Amino acid sequence: MVEKVITLDNVSLIDFLGVENHNIKEVAAAFPMSKIISRGNEIRIKGTTPEISRISDILDSLMEHYQKYGKITHENIQNYISHSGQPTNGSGIVPPVPPDDDEVLVYGTRGVVVRAKTDNQKRLVEAAEKHDLVFAVGPAGTGKTYTAVAIAVRALKNKEVKKIIITRPAVEAGENLGFLPGDLKEKIDPYLRPIYDALDDMIPAEKLKFYTENRIIEIAPLAYMRGRTLNNAFILLDEAQNTTSMQMKMFLTRMGPTSKAIITGDRSQIDLPNKQKSGLVESVEILKNIKGIAFVELDGRDVVRHRLVREIITAYDKAGQ
Repeated sequence: MVEKVITLDNVSLIDFLGVENHNIKEVAAAFPMSKIISRGNEIRIKGTTPEISRISDILDSLMEHYQKYGKITHENIQNYISHSGQPTNGSGIVPPVPPDDDEVLVYGTRGVVVRAKTDNQKRLVEAAEKHDLVFAVGPAGTGKTYTAVAIAVRALKNKEVKKIIITRPAVEAGENLGFLPGDLKEKIDPYLRPIYDALDDMIPAEKLKFYTENRIIEIAPLAYMRGRTLNNAFILLDEAQNTTSMQMKMFLTRMGPTSKAIITGDRSQIDLPNKQKSGLVESVEILKNIKGIAFVELDGRDVVRHRLVREIITAYDKAGQ
């Protein structure tokens, strides 16, 4: 008998292994002549060389399936087991799996399927596929940030970029960071909470931790972007209505030759002091005729929060507020 050790990296162990290692026990039951032991993030396989090869192929394919769909079911395991040992295309076992839904952006955590839900959200997705720089402007609740994060996560999973950089200006509702308790991270994190919430829906906790610790996903205030050139990255600027003219110009000139960027903002929620002109409003006007830049306008019809949010936005629009 020979032994092989497989290390599981960047996955949610409970989701991949199953409760009490149920998924691995299912695989082991199909190979009674071999021994499969799961401890921590390691799986040890003992058996004959042909069986170890088949088991390894099944686990590799399950890993690829998990990375794509974010979950593993009993049916998935049985499909991969039944197709093991059959001829493949050289990239692992290819059992019948759920067909791709062209509208799905990300198969997220806890069974969450992230897709564009409205016509304008779909336009945002199409614009990001065809353009390197996209402005998405609209009121609260229209899914600007959530959709933009999903587009970026999809690009990272598809290896179209090497990292995601998400930033926003630390200006909110007239509050001053200097008066908030804690160090800089503790002051900034509440402003970035919507970003973390979106990422939590789309990437397993262990993998997200790995990404952030290794700066594959970077979430930082806009001031941290100064002086950088951002290559091979998907860059998101959120709450862009609270950028000054100089901040917006600084951000726009950070893009490297292999980067893509989405800028989101809401003209009705400008919190800049002393009636400063919004960098978002100014840039949309200045850049509107540049080929290669797309502009997507979202409105009350795109609101995906509580039904009253749509009516509230409509009422404020009518009142000119």
